[in-house]
Amino acid sequence: MNDVVQMKKPHPCGANEWKIIRVGMDVKIKCIGCAHIVMMPHETFVKRLKKILESEDGRKTARD
Repeated sequence: MNDVVQMKKPHPCGANEWKIIRVGMDVKIKCIGCAHIVMMPHETFVKRLKKILESEDGRKTARD
């Protein structure tokens, strides 16, 4: 939770960074650019995830 991630496709507003606000069977993410909230199944989220930009504890991580 509270990690900032990059998805494979950008949001229509042009931003490509999302903040994870809920994790469980579904994952709820919030667009950093326009604050739009999207819920998707956990499996779909994992498939669409490109990399983790910043973890909750403030560390910068690179996952490809």
